[in-house]
Amino acid sequence: MQISEVAARTELPLRTIRQYEDCGLVVPSASSPGGFPLYTDADVARLMVIRRMQPLGFGLDETRELLTSVDRLAADLPGTDGALEPAERDALVARVRRYEEAATARVADLRAQLTRAEEFAASLRSRLPH
Repeated sequence: MQISEVAARTELPLRTIRQYEDCGLVVPSASSPGGFPLYTDADVARLMVIRRMQPLGFGLDETRELLTSVDRLAADLPGTDGALEPAERDALVARVRRYEEAATARVADLRAQLTRAEEFAASLRSRLPH
């Protein structure tokens, strides 16, 4: 699919998708005969991971580290040639688990902030004349 469809599916601006390409977070899987980048569903899924990490405050380096870890683990699945040593596999799994734990903690923080914001909005409503 072309970048415009990817942008619509991911709700990311074209410019942002191109920035992710430039910094190597996502690489289009193919090119059209005219040389335009083409994306697969896997590329879209990768962009969605990046998009979901943003509001949780993960930076580009953290995003790159997580994606690299997930890619290495996926390459280690049965039927692939990317066999990992057990120690490397364990380290990658531990790294992904740390990201999952960090994401869970950040979601909890955001929920607490949202609750406070809702309470504030409600307190303003209660001060208005009826």
